[in-house]
Amino acid sequence: MARARLWHTLFAAHPARTVVMAFALVIAVGTVLLALPAAGEGRAATGFVTALFTATSAVCVTGLAVVDTGTHWSGFGEGVILALIQVGGFGIMTTASLLALLVSGKLRLRMQLTAQAETKSFGIGDVRRVLLGVAGCSAAVELAVGATLALRFRFGYGRPAGEAAYFGLFHAVSAFNNAGFGLHADNLTRYARDPWVTLPVSAAVILGGLGFPVLLEVLRHRHRRTTTGRRSWTLHTKLTLLATAVLLPLGTLLTCLLEWTGKGTLGPLDWPGKLLNGFFHSAMSRTAGFNSLDIGALQASTLLVTCVLMFIGGGSAGTAGGIKVTTFTVLAAAIVAEVRGEPDASVMGRRLAPHVLRQALTVALLGVGLVMAATLALLSITRYRFEQVLFEVVSAFATVGLSTGITADLPAVGQLILILLMFVGRLGPITLVSALALRERTRRYRLPEERPVIG
Repeated sequence: MARARLWHTLFAAHPARTVVMAFALVIAVGTVLLALPAAGEGRAATGFVTALFTATSAVCVTGLAVVDTGTHWSGFGEGVILALIQVGGFGIMTTASLLALLVSGKLRLRMQLTAQAETKSFGIGDVRRVLLGVAGCSAAVELAVGATLALRFRFGYGRPAGEAAYFGLFHAVSAFNNAGFGLHADNLTRYARDPWVTLPVSAAVILGGLGFPVLLEVLRHRHRRTTTGRRSWTLHTKLTLLATAVLLPLGTLLTCLLEWTGKGTLGPLDWPGKLLNGFFHSAMSRTAGFNSLDIGALQASTLLVTCVLMFIGGGSAGTAGGIKVTTFTVLAAAIVAEVRGEPDASVMGRRLAPHVLRQALTVALLGVGLVMAATLALLSITRYRFEQVLFEVVSAFATVGLSTGITADLPAVGQLILILLMFVGRLGPITLVSALALRERTRRYRLPEERPVIG
């Protein structure tokens, strides 16, 4: 009885703990599979840290790698990575709940709560519809982009039909799940001048980064309008779409301005190629991890801009990472309200609840704290420049996968730090902290109010 109560307290009573344990379990299974001799090219066994790093990067849809995906891993190893990407991007508890739904035709209440914690859906009654919608969106985008890429690889580059189909599907799944794993040692730099590869990949990344609630709502309400003729989207969808529409061109503009004459980046390209790769880099900085430019050749100013874009990330409840664009816009709204002296923060005609502001502030500050602590730790054990270390840390925390090229050369301790960052970044700081809390407290009184001096 005591053991049963302990299990209920640790896991069953709190869906967030179940989500954390599910991710940890899948990472453990992936590590064991990737450490098998069959997973390595030439049946060579892979070290534990390398297997753990790769499994964590795949499940957390990051894309950072310490070995070349296309040459180090066998077909079996690449298949394991692809499966881990798909399960991690779709959501482990979402996957489990969908399987239970398909097998039994119903979901128990606790599984519905767990699925809701993973998908961040807004109502238990919508869980089944959300799960099926997420599965449908994933399959549709991945198959469409995979077919487009396969045709390009087959007829544009002369690859055999089977190899072209495999390359197309692998990169489509990796793109929609914002993983950034590629099968070439240079990632996608060889396709920097090919819009038939970079644009489909960008489209998959952007759609996956919007988040499943936004995709499902846009599809569901594409024909539904209010009496004023406007689409009846929720505030979350409006904020996500607006922030994406602003950050994508802004990142493109800044990348082009800073790297227009860069010898190792945009310099050798003509102006359409510069715009294409500036846009591609901006889209990938939103947590995808593919690169058509040499990240190590970027200027320090471009690395800083990319760090900001990576830290902000994409939409909530999707395959993107970072603190999420809604968190960023909520904090911006709070700043505007304070500057104007308004009592409440509002955006698009809606007042933001105080607990939403607290959540946004918590996520942002925890993210900043983790990035600072990890950067300090890596600087103390390596001799790399500050901008290189900061870039790698933000990329891991935001589950982006872009790298200046130092990840593979980090000591084992440094790689373990990045593993922890990827895990926390995929789950979200609030989810992890609430999962670690052994009990929830309800305060039945309010303390006296006092205002310290701020600023």
